Amino acid sequence: MAPEDFPDPASVEAARSRTEVIIGLVRREKPTLRQLLGYMAGARGHFVTAGAPEQIADLIEDWFRDGAADGFNLMPPVLPAMLQVFVSEVVPLLRKRGLFRGEYAGETLREHYGLARPAVRF
Repeated sequence: MAPEDFPDPASVEAARSRTEVIIGLVRREKPTLRQLLGYMAGARGHFVTAGAPEQIADLIEDWFRDGAADGFNLMPPVLPAMLQVFVSEVVPLLRKRGLFRGEYAGETLREHYGLARPAVRF
């Protein structure tokens, strides 16, 4: 299997980033089809990491400060237990580093982002 076996990401409108992830994995790892399917089934193609709370906080900080990410979606393998571990052990580290807010600026999402309420049209 080679990157050429996949469509050009520019031609894939619905899942361009997923196509880029798969092609990048194929370039780096050169997996067999079985290995690729195993990888995609286990993490659905998402980046997977594990480690001590400090290591996870370091990774998040590095990605954020390097401009590689401006937010994260967590997909803990076991809910709610692993999410509770993340919240109780990683979030405090991110707060100390100024990377995770303690409270929101407004009561609504619009207020939080400082967006004016649009005029109502009928």
